[in-house]
Amino acid sequence: MLALRSRLLRPQRHGVFGVRRLLLSYSTQSNAVTDMTQRGLIAQLTSSDVIQFTNKPTTIYCGVDPTAKSLHLGNLVTLMGILHFHIRGHQTIALVGGATGSIGDPSGRQSERVPLSQQVLTANVQGIEAQIHRFFSNGTAYAQQHGFHQETVTPKVLNNYTWFQSMSALELLGEVGRYARVNTMLGKESVKTRLDSTQGISFTEFSYQLLQAYDFWHLYHKESCRIQLGGSDQWGNITAGIDMIHRKPYPQTTAEEHSQETAFGITIPLLLTSTGEKFGKSAGNAVWLDETMTSVFDFYQFFMKTQDEDVSRYLSMLTLLDSKKIDTIMQEHKVND
Repeated sequence: MLALRSRLLRPQRHGVFGVRRLLLSYSTQSNAVTDMTQRGLIAQLTSSDVIQFTNKPTTIYCGVDPTAKSLHLGNLVTLMGILHFHIRGHQTIALVGGATGSIGDPSGRQSERVPLSQQVLTANVQGIEAQIHRFFSNGTAYAQQHGFHQETVTPKVLNNYTWFQSMSALELLGEVGRYARVNTMLGKESVKTRLDSTQGISFTEFSYQLLQAYDFWHLYHKESCRIQLGGSDQWGNITAGIDMIHRKPYPQTTAEEHSQETAFGITIPLLLTSTGEKFGKSAGNAVWLDETMTSVFDFYQFFMKTQDEDVSRYLSMLTLLDSKKIDTIMQEHKVND
């Protein structure tokens, strides 16, 4: 795992078990969704049609909010997901939430996020953008060492502040809010959980899903992005984006073209220990990908202390080793244990 770090860091639910039987006719090497499913990197698909859809190059994005100056181990799982598409020739987009980061995503949280100053937010954006560029550069080299030699497309690292900075409150309500349904928004798990809490949820965090939905709509029409990838706690935000694409027509799109628009969502399981503990800043046990925040020694020690039952899963999710190689490693470990 230490070697891995040095290389990489310089509206209908289709669960993983329901998808496995559809994978037999697809090549693991050529289809990202197939390989990711076999590696345990797929939690849900909005439609199983995405498997055949990704047999040809398309555009996919994942987003991350700059709530800290570094990504953490939980983010690495999502980045590995987007890397699987990149090394197979798809256009990948990493979206840094310079705008949404100032609002705060309520997903997976029991309390309101502490607002960040513009100075801190800017520094966080810069740090995360640099990490993402480094990840793709080293990740591509790492993939080539494991037999992935397909021609790749240069990844894009975008910031949603670019399109939100000039949008007024009236434009947000008229051009985005008009196409959202409050009853649907209230039904999102992240919202229901907070509504049931003593603290409740602010209008600011309640409106977060509008911004992420518009991100997908914007990228769909401006970057021809057809797939959004995110952690399993992002299911509600991802489906909100797909709903926005279906409801809000693009100005130059005809009614017939709009009715045929297709978008997909893919979620990745949250990285958990064998005891069900989540990794991340919110959980208070983040393992940072910045060596100034988590030293190389501490990072190494984290994986050295990993429970045996977690090792095989981590190797599948966080490396590009094939299943036979992982099985061999685990068998040798049992012999030498």
